[in-house]
Amino acid sequence: MTELEAFRSEKNEFYASHPQSPLTREQKQGFTGLNYFPEEASLRLEVKVDEFPAKDSFEMQTSTGDVQHYEKFGRFRFDVDGTEAELTIYQNQHGYFLPFVDSLAGSETYPAGRYLEPEPLVGGRFLVDFNIAYNPYCAYNEMWSCPITPAENRLEVAIRAGEKLFHK
Repeated sequence: MTELEAFRSEKNEFYASHPQSPLTREQKQGFTGLNYFPEEASLRLEVKVDEFPAKDSFEMQTSTGDVQHYEKFGRFRFDVDGTEAELTIYQNQHGYFLPFVDSLAGSETYPAGRYLEPEPLVGGRFLVDFNIAYNPYCAYNEMWSCPITPAENRLEVAIRAGEKLFHK
């Protein structure tokens, strides 16, 4: 079993049985596991992030009408199947946050986007592994409040890695 397969298996166990799972009691009864794209090595990236000189405050709207406060940390560029894309990384007291929507939103991926927590490396670089991109809890249960992906992080390319749509 690969490291990614083990991670996904543990996540499925958590969703199936843990009291803090985002799934409702009814959803847990028929739950057989989350849907994922196959692992894609080309979407496990070490990227150079161009930090913004001024860390502007940013209020991210949530699915329940609230706001969460972040700072815009920096932006990075990457290539997906020969097409250049770019995303902004945000930061708050909990760490780095990367919400994004890809071109598969609504058909194969959650319409409001998926999330990542980029891992800082030395030299202004970050590990951005789209294979561990996940759906926010509100994708499973609308009782949760989730940040809505900002317009600047809506991609026209397909990110065929990470978690797919959840079928209730």
